[in-house]
Parts: sequence; structure tokens; C-alpha cells
Amino acid sequence: MEAIVQEIQDLKKQRQAIILAHYYQWPEVQDVADIVGDSLELAKAAARTEAEVIVLCGVHFMAESAALLAPEKTVLLPESSAGCPMADMVGEEQLVQWKEAHPQAKVVAYVNTSAVVKALSDVCCTSANAVQVVASLPKEEKVLFLPDRNLGAYVAAQTGRELELWPGWCNTHAKVRMGDLQAAKKAYPQALVLAHPECRPEVLAAADQITSTAGMIRFAENSTAEEFLIVTEEGVLHRLQQACPEKKFYLATSKLFCPNMKKTSLRSVRAALKNMKPAVAVTPAVRQLALQSLQRMLELS
Repeated sequence: MEAIVQEIQDLKKQRQAIILAHYYQWPEVQDVADIVGDSLELAKAAARTEAEVIVLCGVHFMAESAALLAPEKTVLLPESSAGCPMADMVGEEQLVQWKEAHPQAKVVAYVNTSAVVKALSDVCCTSANAVQVVASLPKEEKVLFLPDRNLGAYVAAQTGRELELWPGWCNTHAKVRMGDLQAAKKAYPQALVLAHPECRPEVLAAADQITSTAGMIRFAENSTAEEFLIVTEEGVLHRLQQACPEKKFYLATSKLFCPNMKKTSLRSVRAALKNMKPAVAVTPAVRQLALQSLQRMLELS
């Protein structure tokens, strides 16, 4: 492994590249990255980097977002098959029809969507700023929220607004049932429950803190509690343990594993830098509109 890591470091310098990795990646992939973050943090990093090449260790929509925000850069997605089932739950034609049924409504698109869907939307959001984004819209405006119905329901409750919700969900977070959480709480009764807003409403109702992945790390760092039950993809445990080595973190259930996020390996990162592919790009026409939605989000963040 040390030889691969060194080769990646050498190739990174040669290519003038930066490696961005999501918290849900394997620990060794996180450790080789220049920046580890959630969707919002990675989008900000892509927008401001001076590197010539961006290696995005995540899934396809994240690489697309990087390509939207840094069109002059080469954006590499080490595993081209690393997609997001939730993002695939809404397509261009479906969204066009939904908008036609609600012609006066504003469309808020979760970043877990394709560039084409972002182009048809008014503003994007992440789990970290979805409440803030929706709250920024005039109260008299109808809002269509897509594609995650669980995040949308949470935002509606937090803002006191009625939202039209697309019936999508995260395959990983939606696997967690109340029975799973109850069993985990019984096993670790002193632990605070930190849950991602993509979880089912009944799971969120039993949580001590509902927050984004990055928010969990900040909360754990600032909390006086010593034990935490984590209800999001298991990859974040690596970062939590690095940030708070004196504290204990338990995964609510072994179901919290995203197979797409785990496709990326050190070998695929090395291959991407060596061969300068697979590259992800967005057509100029789509980029012009999708970028507006992303920039509105960043302005609000």
C-alpha cells in the first residue's frame, strides 16, 4: 500500500492535481486525499482550487458538480460506474412534466441529481444547507423539492412550509428502520444519536441531533458527550475517530454501507492519474443553467 500511496503522490505532483474525497470513501482513500468533506465542502473546494486536475473520489453527480464549478479543469472520477441510485430516480422528462403541473413553483434540487436536473432547477442544496436554502425563498412561492422525500420532509418541518416532494430516497439511509436504532440504543444507552436527514422520519424523531455528515463531525468535536451512535454511511467513522480519538463512535447498523461510494480504491485513483481518465465533463448548454443553480446555493452558504 505504501508504494501505491507514493506513486499517487508523485503522479499528483506531475499532473498538478488535487484529490477530493467524500467522507463515505474507504479510510485509505480519505487518507491520500488533499481535502475530505461532504458534498458542500467538496463543491466549495472544486470552485476555488488552482489545481489543473481534480480527482473526485465519490460518485458521478459529485464529479459533475466539480466540472460545473471548474470547467477549465480536468475532472477525473476514478470509478466511472460509481453512481447514485437516488440521483437516478428523477430524470429530465419527469422533471419537465412535474414543472408543467406546477408552473409557478420554484424547484429546489438536492445536489444528489444529474447536471441536467440541476439545469432545470432554480437552486440546489445539500443536506448541510437545505433548510437555509428553502427558508430563503419567499413564503408565498410554492416549492418543489427533489429527489429525497425524507430530506424534504425534514426541511418542511424545520421551515414550517408545505413542500411538494419527489418520491425518491437514499438506498443506504432508508435501510435503517426503527428496530435497528432501538437495538443500537439498547446496546449503547449512554450514546447520543446523530442521524443524517436522509433517514426515515421515525428514525429522525428518535435522534438527539439531525445533521449533515460534516455536521456530525463538528457536533462530536464540540460535545461534552463521550459516546455517539452514528446513523449515516460507515465511512464517516474514520474521520470521527481521527477528529475525536478520545471518544467512542458506534454505527447504528451494518446496513449503513454505500456500495457505490466504496467502489473507489487506491488502485483506481492511481490509474485515473496515470491515464487521465475517466474524465467527466458537462456540455456548455447544460452547464450554463446548472451552474446558476449551484452558484445560488453557494451564495447562500
